[in-house]
Amino acid sequence: MIDQLLQQLGDLALGSIPTIIIFVFLLISYRYLLYLPLMRTLGERRERTLGAIEKAKAAIAAADAKSQEYEAKLRSARADIFHRRELRLQQLNGQREAAIAAARQAAHERVASARAAIEADAAEARSHIESSVGELAGQIMRAVLPAELTAAEGVH
Repeated sequence: MIDQLLQQLGDLALGSIPTIIIFVFLLISYRYLLYLPLMRTLGERRERTLGAIEKAKAAIAAADAKSQEYEAKLRSARADIFHRRELRLQQLNGQREAAIAAARQAAHERVASARAAIEADAAEARSHIESSVGELAGQIMRAVLPAELTAAEGVH
């Protein structure tokens, strides 16, 4: 029985040799015809993908740098505009203050001139009143007192 078993195992091993040879042939064929070209293609694809990713990262970095540069220029331009605006406001405020000072001075001069004119008119009116005091007193006397008293006094 052991001889028979060994005989069957020997026949089985002898019958499996062509299958083993075909399997090794298919394995080598698969390796050279399918696996290696597929790995080479995947490697190239990975390199191109990584290259594209690196290019995209570089483009993003360049765009960020450009954006920061534009923002810096924009901030600088805004600061320059603000500075010019402040200078212009200071200039306009100086002009306004000068105009206000000139208007005040002119108003003070007009007030002084008007005050002098009023004082001159008042002095003239006083001198006119003082010069006509006698005449005014006579008119008042005639208007208030009866005509006989005024005529009697005029006789005295």
